[in-house]
Amino acid sequence: MDLYLPIANLSVNALVIVLLGGGVGFLSGMFGVGGGFLTTPLLIFYGIPPTVAAASAASQVTGASVSGVFAHLRRGGVDFRMGWVLVAGGVLGSVAGAGVFRLLQASGQIDTVIAILYVVMLGSIGGLMLKEAIGAVRVLRGAIPPRAARRRHHPLVAALPLRWRFYASGLYISPLAPLLLGFATGMLTVLLGVGGGFILVPAMLYLLGMGTRVVVGTSLFQILFVTAASTMVHALTTKAVDIVLAVLLLVGSVTGAQIGARFAQKAKPEYLRLALAIIVLAVAFRMALGLGWRPDDIYTVQPA
Repeated sequence: MDLYLPIANLSVNALVIVLLGGGVGFLSGMFGVGGGFLTTPLLIFYGIPPTVAAASAASQVTGASVSGVFAHLRRGGVDFRMGWVLVAGGVLGSVAGAGVFRLLQASGQIDTVIAILYVVMLGSIGGLMLKEAIGAVRVLRGAIPPRAARRRHHPLVAALPLRWRFYASGLYISPLAPLLLGFATGMLTVLLGVGGGFILVPAMLYLLGMGTRVVVGTSLFQILFVTAASTMVHALTTKAVDIVLAVLLLVGSVTGAQIGARFAQKAKPEYLRLALAIIVLAVAFRMALGLGWRPDDIYTVQPA
């Protein structure tokens, strides 16, 4: 069944988009990640313009984050004070990111910049994930596990002024650190259509030194508001949000997440992380090919 996407200005097979959203949702439920960092590249591979793919994927992440936030709220796994500081930074970052987005649109370089950012981001994160996953598999097979590092915020964070107490996170640090972290995540959300959890969670653990009990819930709390703000910013400024595409993706992802969560209960988490790292690196490699691959037919426009 073909549907016309008014903003993308093309017809797509609705079932394919739903299945694509379902596949990302399945990965989200199985691996415990937002999945937004895979949605945009997969839409681009299908033929959706990168600007529309990035803007529409953010709205899908918003819907997928709602159930996760409520689950963590019931367990007391959200640091609201930290979360609101991250949200404030994220909203400011969304506005700044929209300005950068429009400048790149005007210069005609936005598609290339999105692809390059994805290659760099997915390649580096996939490499780190692969290293960690291989170490976890080796421990599972009998290797000696490395000594766990003591949780402590980064020295640069400790040097910032105006300290606040974040009781749920067990921290006494400057609010400028989570504000800047939220700002960077907000810019990424607008430019790439990602939730940012795969960057936010490690940063909260290793830079801010937050307790693991509240990291995921607080991250989802920030992602929920920032992706919603980013969708609004895109809708009002870049006009790149395709609501038809977003709804199709959301229908698939909600269903896929439930299936993925059940599947994850039957598999070892160490092998799941290894599989996710390989998938991320494969997507990065395919994006890199798209940047450097010369098409069979090269078209030129001759002046009249």
